[in-house]
Amino acid sequence: MQSVDEDQTNKRNLKRSRSSPYDMPVTDSNLVQNFDNSILFPVEDIVQYPLPGYVAPTSISFSPDDKLITYLFSPDHSLNRRVFAFDLKTCKQELLFSPPDGGLDESNISPEEKLRRERLRERGLGVTRYEWVNTSSKTKVIMVPLPAGIYFHDISYPKPELKLASRSNSPIIDPHLSPDGKMLSYIRDSELHVLNLSSNESKQLTYGAKGDALTHGLAEYIAQEEMDRKNGYWWSLDSKFIAFTEVDSSGVPLFRIMHQGKNLVGSDAQEDHPYPFPGASNVKVRLAVVSVAGGSITWMDLLCGGTNMQSYEEEYLARVNWMYGNILLAQVLNRSHSILKIFKFDIKTGRGKVIFEEESSTWVNLHDCFTPLDKGMTKSSGGFIWASEKTGFRHLYLHDANGSCLGPITEGEWMVEQIAGVNEASGLVYFTGTLDGPLESNLYCTKLFNDGNQQLQAPVRLTHSKGKHIVVLDHHMQSFVDIHDSLASPPRVLLCSLADGSTITPLYEQPFTVPRFKKPQLEPPEIVEIQANDGTTLYGELYKPDSSRFGPPPYKTMINVYGGPGVQLVCDSWFNTVDMRAQYLQNQGILVWKLDNRGSARRGLKFEGSLKQNLGRVDADDQLTGAEWLIRQGLAIVGRIGLYGWSYGGYLSALTLARFPDFFRCAVAGAPVTSWDGYDTFYTEKYMGLPSENPVDYEDSSVMHHVPKMKGRLLLVHGMIDENVHFRHTARLVNALVAAGKPYELLIFPDERHMPRRHRDRIYMEERIWDFINRNL
Repeated sequence: MQSVDEDQTNKRNLKRSRSSPYDMPVTDSNLVQNFDNSILFPVEDIVQYPLPGYVAPTSISFSPDDKLITYLFSPDHSLNRRVFAFDLKTCKQELLFSPPDGGLDESNISPEEKLRRERLRERGLGVTRYEWVNTSSKTKVIMVPLPAGIYFHDISYPKPELKLASRSNSPIIDPHLSPDGKMLSYIRDSELHVLNLSSNESKQLTYGAKGDALTHGLAEYIAQEEMDRKNGYWWSLDSKFIAFTEVDSSGVPLFRIMHQGKNLVGSDAQEDHPYPFPGASNVKVRLAVVSVAGGSITWMDLLCGGTNMQSYEEEYLARVNWMYGNILLAQVLNRSHSILKIFKFDIKTGRGKVIFEEESSTWVNLHDCFTPLDKGMTKSSGGFIWASEKTGFRHLYLHDANGSCLGPITEGEWMVEQIAGVNEASGLVYFTGTLDGPLESNLYCTKLFNDGNQQLQAPVRLTHSKGKHIVVLDHHMQSFVDIHDSLASPPRVLLCSLADGSTITPLYEQPFTVPRFKKPQLEPPEIVEIQANDGTTLYGELYKPDSSRFGPPPYKTMINVYGGPGVQLVCDSWFNTVDMRAQYLQNQGILVWKLDNRGSARRGLKFEGSLKQNLGRVDADDQLTGAEWLIRQGLAIVGRIGLYGWSYGGYLSALTLARFPDFFRCAVAGAPVTSWDGYDTFYTEKYMGLPSENPVDYEDSSVMHHVPKMKGRLLLVHGMIDENVHFRHTARLVNALVAAGKPYELLIFPDERHMPRRHRDRIYMEERIWDFINRNL
């Protein structure tokens, strides 16, 4: 659902009466607007990509010997990236790999890869990923997948080697190196293969796939889009086995999408996707293990999905993890998202047992914090680190090999986000989290073991600048790369000491190492705190017009909303400073406001759980509260406030416009979910339950249910081949608008999916959105 990249409360609607001041007539005399178009930047600046400042290196990693730091980078600040290396001895950057054929572009990739890019929200071109080959020799080799095939490049030689060529109509999908660097695994024709890198011999390991209906080693749609599981196979830690999924989608009806904008007809103008709607059956997923030498396959005693029962306990194969000693674990979530079990399997027999169970009356959120520990090296005796929200906030816990919890590693009213690394020898865990506030992300270090103490020691913060920090640790646990940004600073990349966080050397700082990006006057938004109607603190951001140009407030106002779970809009990040649509509107004299309502991410389970069976209620209520706060501050005025958003934000924009018809004047709803019975099982049932068991809330959460009350103007924007939020959502809403006699405007893109990608389409969209706002606000 997310288009941007996580309790239970009273599920009844918190309706509040509206007093007469909200019904006062509004005239243009209430708003002093003095436009000077000569200093406005053009609409084309809204769609520039990468965004200003976001040209820093990405996909950063250390070479196996930690002597090089490699990354994807575009010297000309375009989307076309190559592999570069920073030599830590010479402190020089050099080009490591440039695609012989120019690399990936939108015209030379298979339909399968295009859909995977949609799932990954990937827009990069040229080289989009690479892996270091982990070898015992002194040679340094990287693997680079490209449309032409899989390249291997020994950096001591000038030219890369095309190790495995692509074939027409048979693309290589999801290639990965074995942990020991001796083999390459990949999916071709829905089957799992391995390539021996020394002999250059390829071997097919699985058989029996039936097109898209039965696949081996590929993650299904729900896993990719909703579970953040992009893979369908996993190497064992000793590189001898591969666990993989078999996905049977034959029991899920196909949803047909027609390419109405093409000249072609028939099968060339349509695509079919198995899409499980709420209350219907999911795909069946089995788990198996095969030796990389080939031979017989061992099926684990597990079958996920294939039912439409909410009580079904083994519905989703959420994660697969290998432990040391070739022990296979599977995280399995039930249909109602209330119970997650960890199964432990004997890969020789396939027999499994439950060693751990997580239960929540709200829901269990998936994460990637599971970390196996090496048997015998620590007091954990081959156990693992697990993250749980059982206290209301995600924290780390130490478990033994049998799943028993040995105690907490972190605690408090803040959350751990990711484990960055574990040094078992020194007994230290490195992680990112919100200890210093939910608007930031920092790296911390704490002890792996508590030594029996009742009170845990406070984690030590290792990143020192305010804002967001993404980190990559080296293999020897001596240093880390810090990718830092904030509202005041575009991304910069530093090499820092893991001992105290001090800077060793800057790797990339935009004002000094590259020409300063062409930059309009981008003022960071102001972050404020307000109170929800239950007293909960909410965070908002203000983009205020220049009073010297537009006079004092109040101003015409547009509210940028998302509002759904798993996303945070308001944070101390450069991403908000270069929100180019917000900056454009601000430069047109429009005040722009963002508010993370209850249900948004990074505030704990109770805050997020406010949306349980409450979609379209508490989130819309909080958006109204935010608009009321703007009015009390004298910044906005009733009747001159609009909303805009995409995906869940499109849903919330349209719904809020309909629910509060005397308050909001217009809304732009991009790719909106208009009725939750039309979205997928995993996302919808997590928050709304089954339609058969919760029909009243399903109806009340539908935009169509509130259309008869709608007074404001609505612009609907949607791609007609959107396979995530189907165009059907907009079509159903249009039917309701027509039936109710409500005016609307429609902007469709026949050849676009969930978000327009083509440059000309994005420019056209922004022009039409601005025209709509200018006419109706």
